[in-house]
Amino acid sequence: MRYKILCSDLDGTLLSTKSDVSELTISEIKRINNSVKVYLVSARMPKAMTYLQKDLGIENEPIVCYNGALILHGNAILDSVAIPLRVLKSIYSLTEDHGIKLGLYYADEWYVEETSERVEKEIKYTKATPDFRPTPATFQDWRSRKIEGAHKVMLMGTKASCDAIFPELQKNHDAIAIYRSNDTLIEIAPKSVTKLSAIQKLLQTEEALADVIAFGDNYNDIEMLEHVGCGVAVGNARTEVKAIANYIAEENTAHGVAKFIQEHLRD
Repeated sequence: MRYKILCSDLDGTLLSTKSDVSELTISEIKRINNSVKVYLVSARMPKAMTYLQKDLGIENEPIVCYNGALILHGNAILDSVAIPLRVLKSIYSLTEDHGIKLGLYYADEWYVEETSERVEKEIKYTKATPDFRPTPATFQDWRSRKIEGAHKVMLMGTKASCDAIFPELQKNHDAIAIYRSNDTLIEIAPKSVTKLSAIQKLLQTEEALADVIAFGDNYNDIEMLEHVGCGVAVGNARTEVKAIANYIAEENTAHGVAKFIQEHLRD
């Protein structure tokens, strides 16, 4: 196989542990990165991705953050789309009714009202730390700084509360994309952007989606894997992701992406 661009999701895909890439992955990415552009494409915030870029030796490449809502190349913002404050306030009102806590993300800012098991896991796995303050205070601060809104919202609840709020969010907000990360987590992003739309924005004149190989494991990777030249699901991917993939690699904990690169991609 020969492709011009390799795009990979991080959590559950390129990462062999919850927070780091393996030595095999580092070796394989460094082997091909002179002939293949390597873009990290994730729901993570920038500073939870740049340390991985450094480990992989691809700091010179752009990164796709927040499922495509923010595209960065070094310190340059290539694209930024936010969920407006008015929509955030409506979401906040719904979460208050269901006893769900919010995480608000903008660029490298992350705000939560209080710590929790979920927040502590996020700190541990992403190597990023939030600011703790009431959600209305964040809204007020963003308004005063003329920040349009959030690049991502994380809803943290119980299975029952997430089950209950999910259809309400779908019914009341057609401007947002809603992803069920797991039973107790819901991620919200601007509807106008996806991982695929971000990749399309990064394509140069002489490049096409057919020149891209992409790796993923979750629902928010499906569109990306479906439309690139080669979509590869890792062995631990959701059934729906495996169903649309061109290939299935080994699980992320077995360094599936690295092994696939080793076996199929020439430098």
